[in-house]
Amino acid sequence: MERHAKGQLHARERLTSLFQANTFMEWGLHADHDCHDFGLEKKSLPGDGVVTGVGYIDGRPVAAYSHDFTVSGGSLGRIHSKKICDLMDYAMKSGMPILGINDSGGARIQEGDDSLSGYGQVFFRNVLASGVVPQISIIAGPCAGGAAYSPALTDFIIMTKSNANMFICGPDVIKAATGQTVTMDEIGSAHAHASVSGNIHFVAEDEKHALLLVKRILSFIPPNNVMDPPHRPSPNIDLSPDAALNDLVPADSKTPFDVTQVIRRLVDEGDFLEVQKEWAKNLVVGFGRMQGVVVGIVANQSMVKAGTLDIDSSDKGARFIRFCNVFNIPIVTLVDIPGFMPGLAQERGGIIRHGAKMLFAYAAATVPKLTVILRKAYGGAYLAMCSADMGADVVYAWPGSEIAVMGAEGAVKILYRRELAAATEPHTLEETLVAQYRDKFASPYAAARKGMITDVIEPSQTRAVLSMALRNTLSKRETRPPKKHGNIPL
Repeated sequence: MERHAKGQLHARERLTSLFQANTFMEWGLHADHDCHDFGLEKKSLPGDGVVTGVGYIDGRPVAAYSHDFTVSGGSLGRIHSKKICDLMDYAMKSGMPILGINDSGGARIQEGDDSLSGYGQVFFRNVLASGVVPQISIIAGPCAGGAAYSPALTDFIIMTKSNANMFICGPDVIKAATGQTVTMDEIGSAHAHASVSGNIHFVAEDEKHALLLVKRILSFIPPNNVMDPPHRPSPNIDLSPDAALNDLVPADSKTPFDVTQVIRRLVDEGDFLEVQKEWAKNLVVGFGRMQGVVVGIVANQSMVKAGTLDIDSSDKGARFIRFCNVFNIPIVTLVDIPGFMPGLAQERGGIIRHGAKMLFAYAAATVPKLTVILRKAYGGAYLAMCSADMGADVVYAWPGSEIAVMGAEGAVKILYRRELAAATEPHTLEETLVAQYRDKFASPYAAARKGMITDVIEPSQTRAVLSMALRNTLSKRETRPPKKHGNIPL
């Protein structure tokens, strides 16, 4: 009852609440701990502090384990790790997602190097399973030190607002080692990881909400890398225009707008699951369906940092793109980008290396890639948002959009500096030259003449055109040069 009073469920309650009634089959129910290390008295630890097994969610099997904090603080020992590893091995062979519910005091000290070995074996399987089956982690209690690395190796991390923390070094260790005084909220809370470090993907109000988020994620992704996502294609494609899109985006490319408004007009019933919503907000990523077809969406958010790509948003985008690619999810990219984020901190922080991750992720992706240029696409950032040159299968542009090395105003000031300086009415001349530059060099029609885009479409046509293009590219097959793997600029 004490756990319930704190808003926490017991290990088995977490699993039975998640799975369909009577479908959970437990593994290792009778596993026990035989502790003779350091001459300590043998102590019984039922299940060795973890509940493992397989159950069904919406008719699909999922392998799951849940730390039992009521048994030795959910600490990891030899049998504990063996149960998890056996389950992960089975999930990989059977092709089913893996869910880990973390609520553990960490390594079991009295087992010494056996506990370290156990963590190593779990981490190894996290890596083996990566890109084979989806892996989801819930942080519902303490997750400290080396224990934090298993969730970090999984695809999605959900963390509850209360009763949970995740860190490598706690406040006391930081104080002793560096002299800094910090609080647990600053380094280990859900808020800190969601908005500052970017370590987690979703914040749950409580444990029941966390379990609902697991179901929602699974509703968009396949059980393994050889199966398709759970598409539900509409029998007849609706090609009717959506007039609301014509007036949704400001004509002035410098006026910010909320790109999620566009996304919710494009996806079925406005149902969009945004990933890492609180971190690197200048890029929006998440899942939706377009007339029944599951898509991953990547979009510039002009409301934050003018929609530029910076270090964090590049990492966020590249990671999401690579997840979509390994699990056969088509990618729709909505472009409204003035460039990469300028500044000393960005340059010294490695924006070149981080921005290159976006280039690498898109170019390496072989799933269907559909791009729509909403307003502006300038410089190298245009390429980093999946241009035709970076492997987009189709690229559409709205009539008022611009595709250029830089904005027309900046280009004219550089190209016609002398003419403007000598003009009697430089402002009038500049306006004329800007209009001419846009028409000749930066308009979508100029790009279409060069074969850089597939078509210029009205905003109202976007959902219909993308839906048709998705249906046409679902059968896409692409062969790449044989190699072990590419070397992404990490």
